[in-house]
Amino acid sequence: MVATDIGIDLGTASILVYIRGKGVVLKEPSVVAFDRDTNKIKAIGEDARLMLGRTPGNIVAVRPLRQGVISDYTVTEKMLKYFIQKAVGKKTLRKPRISVCVPSGVTEVEQKAVEDAAYQAGAREVSIIEEPIAAAIGAGIDISKPCGNMIVDIGGGTTDIAVISLGGTVVSTSIKIAGDDFDEAIVRYMRKKHKLLIGERTAEDMKIKIGTAFKSSDEETMNVRGRDLVTGLPKTVEVSSEETEEALKETTSQIVEAIHSVLEKTPPELAADIADRGIVLTGGGSLLNGLEELIADRTGITTMTAEDPMTAVAVGTGRYVEFLAGDRNEL
Repeated sequence: MVATDIGIDLGTASILVYIRGKGVVLKEPSVVAFDRDTNKIKAIGEDARLMLGRTPGNIVAVRPLRQGVISDYTVTEKMLKYFIQKAVGKKTLRKPRISVCVPSGVTEVEQKAVEDAAYQAGAREVSIIEEPIAAAIGAGIDISKPCGNMIVDIGGGTTDIAVISLGGTVVSTSIKIAGDDFDEAIVRYMRKKHKLLIGERTAEDMKIKIGTAFKSSDEETMNVRGRDLVTGLPKTVEVSSEETEEALKETTSQIVEAIHSVLEKTPPELAADIADRGIVLTGGGSLLNGLEELIADRTGITTMTAEDPMTAVAVGTGRYVEFLAGDRNEL
């Protein structure tokens, strides 16, 4: 039985598992539902996500990862164990080699927590990899060359921005503003403008269907249901994509500012490479309509989204193991 190499993208919003030779075998929301009374886990992944905001008092659906970092250690460990077993099956004789990716700004303690959770979940060897590097490998960039590449990885809880050259990070920053904040901004806007209270899932639907970061001529509308804050009764409101641009303005501007600050700190030779090659976006948050145009408009640098932004980090994490193996063979 061959030992399996597994890459895990431990995200705030979803967990992806990549197996060498098979590709991404599992993609599920990082949500766990457990019973408060018995402390037993009721559901993990997609089943638990459906319970968000819809549970009775004794059952809580939680996200054990907040802003890309483990906030509830025991629940994360159980969740990792569940996903690894689901992806690999229980018949493995040898423990797998696991590489897990973490946001670039995590502390040593947070990194150790991820490592321990992976060992507890049954890993033989654990390598921790920084998210932007994994995203670059997954986006198909050859990071070993002495050439500057800029990666902006917008996940659920964090946005990682890095300039990569010669297989390492030259300048990077990680801000705790990402896809979840887009949802929260929409919730706040609906409450303020339409006096309508909506849930996380409705906000996410709006973001996917009509959300935009840049003014465009195509106006789209959608009916949004929620609770009227004045009467306390259910109500439906029609919302346009132009309104979402207004709702998301502050959040998207913060991401653009962070990109700007990284560009300011980039050595001139690498900055010239980036101006030439452009900025690459990865992560689920980069799917927001108009984000490419907004970044290109504000920085003056061509911006493109990776081919499959959602899975880029997971694929890169899995391939990193092969990248390391290649390095060892060369030495």
